Amino acid sequence: MVTVADLLEARADDDAVALRFEDRSWTWRQFVADCRRAASVASSLRRPGPFHLGVLLDNTPDFLQWIGGAALAGAAVVGINATRRGGELAADIRHTDCQVLITDRPHLELLAGLDLDLPLVLVDDPAYDERLAAADPSFSRVGGDHVLLLLFTSGSTGAPKAVVCSSSRLATSGVTAAERFGLRTDDVLYEAMPLFHGNALMANWAPALALGATVALRRRFSASGFLPDVRRFGATYANYVGRALAYILATPESPDDADNPLRLAFGTEAPAGDRERFARRFGCVVVESYGSSEGVISILARAEMPAGALGLPPEGTDVVVADPATGHECPPARFDDGGRLLNAAEAVGEIVRRDPGGSFEGYYRNPEADAERRREGWYWSGDLGYRDAEGWFYFAGRGADRLRVDSENLAAAPIERVLQRLPGVVVAAVYPVPDIRTGDQVMAALELVPGTAFGPEAFAAGLAAAPDLGTKEAPRFVRVVTGMPLTGSNKVDKGPLRAAAWRTDDPVWWRPERGGPYRRLTPEDADELAAELQRNGRAVLAP
Repeated sequence: MVTVADLLEARADDDAVALRFEDRSWTWRQFVADCRRAASVASSLRRPGPFHLGVLLDNTPDFLQWIGGAALAGAAVVGINATRRGGELAADIRHTDCQVLITDRPHLELLAGLDLDLPLVLVDDPAYDERLAAADPSFSRVGGDHVLLLLFTSGSTGAPKAVVCSSSRLATSGVTAAERFGLRTDDVLYEAMPLFHGNALMANWAPALALGATVALRRRFSASGFLPDVRRFGATYANYVGRALAYILATPESPDDADNPLRLAFGTEAPAGDRERFARRFGCVVVESYGSSEGVISILARAEMPAGALGLPPEGTDVVVADPATGHECPPARFDDGGRLLNAAEAVGEIVRRDPGGSFEGYYRNPEADAERRREGWYWSGDLGYRDAEGWFYFAGRGADRLRVDSENLAAAPIERVLQRLPGVVVAAVYPVPDIRTGDQVMAALELVPGTAFGPEAFAAGLAAAPDLGTKEAPRFVRVVTGMPLTGSNKVDKGPLRAAAWRTDDPVWWRPERGGPYRRLTPEDADELAAELQRNGRAVLAP
């Protein structure tokens, strides 16, 4: 069993470049010494109780040094999501029993007025530099494997949960990822995804640590800064989550975009069309897989898989799509000649792992969420999917992404894939809103390329021309947003969209009749919809 501390000690005398950030760089020798100093400081701060260190920082070297320090000191780093605010932010910190909060002055305004009662370590305070410089650069690590990280889930389907990640799991994920992607010691791994999220650590920093490769760190993700950074740092690999590729693709194109050193991009939840366009535009390979911070289920892409598929689970793992009500495996998906899913009601279910090989380490102090994941001896992902007759998996959305329209079950992800192909669409999100009589109607939020106007006739024509879109899947309501609400890990946050439904200051277009023309929804229309819900005993569902 290898741990992060083992990997760090293997790099202690390595003079290759470990980290590049803005105009500075660190060798692995220097980085490990800084981790040892952080471990020494952490040990001096320890109090009775869980040895948990909250880190509220942008992507900076300090963040990684404190993770390394925690690995050596036997502590756990709690990655605090800097997009959380007020009571929610305070609840995250209190729930995870942080003994100290490592942050900086720019983040202090987020903490103003919060009743936290814990010491702060400001990494941009001159006193901190003095304390770190005086700390022991030869700190001897404490113990072996332990809980190293508490990583909050993205919160795209409910309240975020703190996923437990041991030092050995992070280290093993790094070794595995380096082998799977064919990474080399001379690779430069570009990291702009937030370090408080598992993707950044498991798909970037951990493989770099395992290999002794270089991480090029950006403080915060920037779509316009992506290509200049790749060229500046000589990045050969980049990881992504959620809609990052869509935002990069929305930047103005240049004929020389493919003139860059990028060889491979890896991530999750990018539509197939975005992956193809990104690979073509930037001259690289894009590899997508399904996985989560919990680390139990993975589904890997294969070159021979059908368009739109996720791939297959690793050989020897028993992963299926099951009906959450009965536990029975769902029948295979059937498609028409245009690729439209014909039997969503029976084929769409929850992605489940049934063999005991999964290493779910649980959620911190959340037995209800643990029990929801562990049912009948199986691991239930909470994500929707379906499989075709050959066994290929397809993603159908999160647990809240199931819609029931005219007594027919639909899934959001296949509809989003159609909308994402339409000209001018940067990001599409599909979610249920209440039908005035029963069940749901389909609503879509669209973020368009800047300067692009929504054309209702062209949009309707695009839907009609899509061979893989059913008549009940066409959105009844379309909201045009200037900026899609996102979680801290670049995933679309549908909660605010569902809650507002058509009651929003953004322009909303709707089809009063299925298949009819789209027109602007007026305040009078919204009032009439509310009245209809009231008349049909559904007022409680009104937005």
